[in-house]
Amino acid sequence: MKKYKFLVALTTRDNDFQREQEAAAREAARRLGIDVDIIDSNNDPINQSQQLLQTVQSAAARPDAIIVEPIGTTLAVVTRAAAEAGIGWVVLNREVDYVAEIRRRHNIPIFSITSNHEEIGRIQGKQFTALLPNGGSVLYVEGPSTNSGPRQRTAGMYETKAANIQVKTLKGDYTQVGGQHAIEAWLRLSTSAQAQIHLIAAHNDVMAMGARTAFQARNAVESKHWLSLPYAGIDGVSQTGQKWVREGLLAATVVVPTNAGLAIEMLMKAFQGNGSPPEQTMTVASSLPSIEVLAAKAKSQL
Repeated sequence: MKKYKFLVALTTRDNDFQREQEAAAREAARRLGIDVDIIDSNNDPINQSQQLLQTVQSAAARPDAIIVEPIGTTLAVVTRAAAEAGIGWVVLNREVDYVAEIRRRHNIPIFSITSNHEEIGRIQGKQFTALLPNGGSVLYVEGPSTNSGPRQRTAGMYETKAANIQVKTLKGDYTQVGGQHAIEAWLRLSTSAQAQIHLIAAHNDVMAMGARTAFQARNAVESKHWLSLPYAGIDGVSQTGQKWVREGLLAATVVVPTNAGLAIEMLMKAFQGNGSPPEQTMTVASSLPSIEVLAAKAKSQL
């Protein structure tokens, strides 16, 4: 029986969710008897595109399928090149508009598996409302604007947060260092000294922890104040985000299931003739703790 070879292209390894994606992919590959290569492009969209195009164009290194989480563009050009070469293609955590058209022209598995980023944002907005029952201000570190996911998360958050909660947005890059640098840049602004902030939040858990690192470096009085505030993130990886909630370093996270392992399973079913995967599959996120638990705890502390 043919032994399949898949390539998984992560955005970076400096991110707990991406490392969890790698672990899930390796476990699925081991269980299903698949060879898997895993690469990353250090959050560089140009590097990612070049890496993947070189793989597609190399007859010697060509895999049966590529699983990729795009950093900048949706990689439509590379996807079409892969399809022409007979390589299966799965997009993770990104909505793309070219899947249906390519699937009509090529009889190979091409599909996407994504988190519902707007719903993730809605959950986080509900967390803000529960954590701040009397309203207040949130310092909010977003992911990179080159990706649609962060924009959708922010839009969802605005849908569900209470009207008496104001949000000040900063830009990060989904890494702990990026979250730290975003806060440090904000602290250098003269306006930060007068800002009344009641909650620190981010588009992922490691940026929220990076924010804690930045505030921890302030003088003792400032540091005590900033670290006494609640912090909230997204991803909820078992050994990081969920652990930080249990330890009290984060007040809340949104648990987002990994999907690299699921992509491998769906690809194998397709290659083995067990039906064509749907064009798009969405995973379901959840709040940790639940919104009800967060609300009850916040009200008990008033």
